[in-house]
Amino acid sequence: MINKINFFHSIIFFNICIFFSAFEVLRDNSFILFSFFLILTIGISHGALDHEKGKKLLKIYKIKNTEVFYITYIGIAIFVILIWILSPILLLSLFLIVAAYHFGKEDSDFIETKNVNFLEIFYFIKGSLVISAPLLFHKAETIEIFKMLNFSIDENIMANNFLIPLVILSVLSNFLIYRGNNNDLRSILFLDSFSIIILNYFFNPILAFTIYFCLLHSIRHSLSLISEINKNLIKGFPIFLKKIIPLTVITAIMYLIVFYFISEKFSIDESIIKLIFIGLASLTFPHILLEYMVEKNEK
Repeated sequence: MINKINFFHSIIFFNICIFFSAFEVLRDNSFILFSFFLILTIGISHGALDHEKGKKLLKIYKIKNTEVFYITYIGIAIFVILIWILSPILLLSLFLIVAAYHFGKEDSDFIETKNVNFLEIFYFIKGSLVISAPLLFHKAETIEIFKMLNFSIDENIMANNFLIPLVILSVLSNFLIYRGNNNDLRSILFLDSFSIIILNYFFNPILAFTIYFCLLHSIRHSLSLISEINKNLIKGFPIFLKKIIPLTVITAIMYLIVFYFISEKFSIDESIIKLIFIGLASLTFPHILLEYMVEKNEK
């Protein structure tokens, strides 16, 4: 059931990308506030059930005090921000590597992969498309975003003769992740990759990333969470919505408070860019660590 929904989700998302690429106005404007809104709602909400997975992990380790999870989770997030303050190059390098693997894995998580050697490497190569595509099609803008995050990249290093093979390898990695005979599953993987390429070809890096992160990555992850609550997604969605609202609202408020303070020092656009990527980095590391530990213990 969930695979059919993912199939139709990929088709709809692919057609949305093609449809909106026809509007030239979307190519010239960064829509930074719109991107910020989507990140604060759909984007961060897909991790808003981490506290429930945390409780599950505490049970596995026979820890009764739930505060241990919250303190650890928040502590890791704060630690990530401190690393960025002390060494932005180190933090963002790690974040790009971890994020590429995370995107590749979670976007393919609906597929059963058995006896696939070097699967983690293929996940990383697949997910690297989210990073290599904007560098290929909008190099100057992407490098400028990195500079705002105190992360300098030499344009000569990111030459097209390096990026083009990386994009091609990312698309071809779909063959290695899924080797079965189900054409629907294979179509999902390739449609997703082509959608990311279309987004980054026509739109600026911030808008392209936001549309991908919120409308493909986050929704797909949310669908899998809803199916865990109830196989009938229509019945499971209201329960899911009720569960994610508290942490989503709290996190969004924290984002806005930080935005209020840093906007006094930086422009609105730069403040939002810092919040989007440093904020996501601080949430991504504990989120991925939690997913890994729960998955490892369930196996």
